Amino acid sequence: MMFEIKDLLLSLFFSNALTGDIVLTRPEQIHLAFGQNDSDIVVTWSTFDKTETSLVEYGIDDLTVRAKGTSKLFVDGGSGKHSQYIHTVTLNNLLPDTKYIYHCGSDLGWSDIFWFKTPPVQEIWQPHIAIYGDLGNENAQSLARLQEETQRGMYDAILHVGDFAYDMDSENAEIGDEFMRQIESIAAYVPYMTCPGNHEEKYNFSNYRERFSMINGPDFPAFSFNMGPLHVISISTEVYYFLNYGIKPLVLQYEWLEKDLIKANLPENREKQPWVVVMGHRPMYCSNTDGDDCTKNETLTRVGISFFHFFGLEKLLYDHGVDLEIWAHEHTYERLWPIYNHKVYNGSLEYPYTNPNAPVHFTTGSAGCKEGRDNFVHPRPEWSAFASRDYGYTRMKAYNATHLYFEQVSDDKHGAIIDSFWVIKDSHGGYPNSVIKERNGDKK
Repeated sequence: MMFEIKDLLLSLFFSNALTGDIVLTRPEQIHLAFGQNDSDIVVTWSTFDKTETSLVEYGIDDLTVRAKGTSKLFVDGGSGKHSQYIHTVTLNNLLPDTKYIYHCGSDLGWSDIFWFKTPPVQEIWQPHIAIYGDLGNENAQSLARLQEETQRGMYDAILHVGDFAYDMDSENAEIGDEFMRQIESIAAYVPYMTCPGNHEEKYNFSNYRERFSMINGPDFPAFSFNMGPLHVISISTEVYYFLNYGIKPLVLQYEWLEKDLIKANLPENREKQPWVVVMGHRPMYCSNTDGDDCTKNETLTRVGISFFHFFGLEKLLYDHGVDLEIWAHEHTYERLWPIYNHKVYNGSLEYPYTNPNAPVHFTTGSAGCKEGRDNFVHPRPEWSAFASRDYGYTRMKAYNATHLYFEQVSDDKHGAIIDSFWVIKDSHGGYPNSVIKERNGDKK
């Protein structure tokens, strides 16, 4: 009898060890991103044990094509030194406007089978995007609807404008793991494009930098990519606020951003991607009551740092004809009239977003997190066109070179559209008195 019990215990031990090994090498937290080229998709995932290879098997009807990538050990900075292997594989030279199926992993464990659809050629692409910030793993009010709409094929990409999980480093980064598992039903199907927020700051933003695949690599948070008529630029506003990591990241980003904007405004590029869009976490303007920097007149991102206002973004973006500026951080939705230096520059009284004379800003930080909602001042400033405390997110569709359409979805109102507007521009480039107008000899 004792022999039988001993055999049973040994059998259970080895069975559990084997099962644990399989779990530790099975991919999870799978998500996609755009790559360096229009025809590339980057697949990223985690395992909790090392595998010899990082593989994606994919194809149109079956999993007959195999791509190999790399893995990197990531150790969280918390006391638990929680570790995992982050795997990255780039799928190159994909066919346009094609649905692929894929799974990822190695011979030690494979993920479920997922799918994604590649965009059509840039010239005819009309991308449909969901946009939000400040989504936590607790009180993630918008998540279920976003998951459903992604599965229905409504979106070509997601823009997550900073603040993830609340926080990814919490509980020795286990909250980050939970959050990445939560968004897998979105991010494993469409590119999940991001920028960092203040809640990613711990351990020099390491959980953000290592978990997400960014086009310029983990050590440089800013990057840009094209989607049909859109040139989208993702920046870190946090380089203005966490100077304990040095001023070098701010300077390098500013220099990179200026070069990217100059390149975007070359005639051959602005013709192909006429809409220039910038997304960053902390807004330049807001009418909330929480005392954040955007409630003050001289927001750091807007005017720059120190008495001499070095590296301010508002003038740089205005001078280079940025059409749209997307923010989060405030746990609300707020749409502004076209604005520059606290002054409204509408296209006309009747159609303010038709040929506006300054960039259009909106803040969409109400996807839902454990910190709840923010409030607004009363009355709001004249530059605030619409504001809502409802939980929700924004949809954007880029129809062509002249028309963008936006709508705000309310989760409080079961998916109702509580705000919608068009931005219409007959031409793109520098605004009145901008450096581009001066360069082109158009200044009156």
